[in-house]
Amino acid sequence: MLVEVKVPSVGESVTEALLAQWFKNDGDTVKKDEPLFVIETDKVTLEVVSEAAGRLAIKVQEGETVAIGAVVGTIDAAAAEAAEPPPADAAPEKKETQPPAAQPREPEEPAPEAPAPTVAEPPPPQTEAIPAEPLQDLDGLSPSVRRLIAEKNLDPAQITGSGPAGRITKGDVILFLEGLQPPASDSGDEPPPQPPAETPKTGEERITRKPMSPIRRRIASHLLNAKQNTAMLTTFNDIDMTRVMALRSEYKERFKKKYGISLGMMSFFIKACVEALKEFPEVNAYIDDKDIVYHHYYHIGVAIGSEKGLVVPVIRHADQLSFAELEQAIIDFVDKIKENRLELSDLEGGTFTISNGGVFGSLLSTPILNMPQSGILGMHRVDRRPVAIDEQIVIRPMMYVALSYDHRIIDGREAVTFLKRIKECIENPERMMMEI
Repeated sequence: MLVEVKVPSVGESVTEALLAQWFKNDGDTVKKDEPLFVIETDKVTLEVVSEAAGRLAIKVQEGETVAIGAVVGTIDAAAAEAAEPPPADAAPEKKETQPPAAQPREPEEPAPEAPAPTVAEPPPPQTEAIPAEPLQDLDGLSPSVRRLIAEKNLDPAQITGSGPAGRITKGDVILFLEGLQPPASDSGDEPPPQPPAETPKTGEERITRKPMSPIRRRIASHLLNAKQNTAMLTTFNDIDMTRVMALRSEYKERFKKKYGISLGMMSFFIKACVEALKEFPEVNAYIDDKDIVYHHYYHIGVAIGSEKGLVVPVIRHADQLSFAELEQAIIDFVDKIKENRLELSDLEGGTFTISNGGVFGSLLSTPILNMPQSGILGMHRVDRRPVAIDEQIVIRPMMYVALSYDHRIIDGREAVTFLKRIKECIENPERMMMEI
């Protein structure tokens, strides 16, 4: 029986996808629920698993764009059934059918039978002592990657993989080759393949051209659309993080013991944003033609950087969640992104976005609106800086924050006051109920 391997639907608005990488080769035996390939759309990257066990036949090669629902391969389930080992009770049946004439010899044969297992035992240590890491690294690679590595006589252990679960892609091999220098080792057994072609000449101006991934094209289009179709403006403030950092330090052990997760700063800012959004509903609204649409719920998008680009999964009804539930939601999204399990529904419906550039060391930035939303908060790194408090200069952990907003719907006074409200909540976190 042949089982068709199809490109799954990831949302009504998505009609095609890029088959980014096969995890198996044509003719390989696969197991049910084993990852087969990765698809990339303009919004998500998703691993597709096998629906049955059997022998895989690949019909569409990686790197091709295919329609949603297209058949990219088949699985011969009958091959899996034929390859199944015989039942465990098959061996005893053979013993029962042996002629009784052999039974009198049993007392004489234990001596030769006993050494047989001991003679077969020494080989395993010998095979374990032979280094075979490069061969093992090739097992999970796509056919095109394996072929390129073999042609160039490369060691996969020296190549950093950027694919799902750290797998090596064809692009990784090409980039490695472009930066590869001729080996100066004394291994004279095999000369390096084509050293002149891989060694750039002195003064040569070299470039690398790579097609944009569907996600990167979508990000570029989305950000350009925001710049061209909104009256975007940014206002800034700074926040004293002393109280929040003190609370985290005081309760982090009890919090982690009770909930099993760490207490981060993002949950404080989500809570603070929700409080500010309740007071300034325009920031939680958007313009639809000649109307202003107000949301009476709070779906907060949290920008997360990934290998494929920036994605903004949405925490729904954030106003109804505790600190622990908010932190857990963020961890779940990060795991989904790493494992290519993020769904289109995880990215839709946000009413306000928070972006934390501070995790990458950003001091200050002007975040771009995530349309059709009207506001986005940018967090930055915490620096110990001198500030004036009660006419004295003291050193405090300070963070710059930025609010980019659509000036068509939000006035400057509202934007500045909105950001000040967030500042008040963070500098006085006791006002937000702590669920420890």
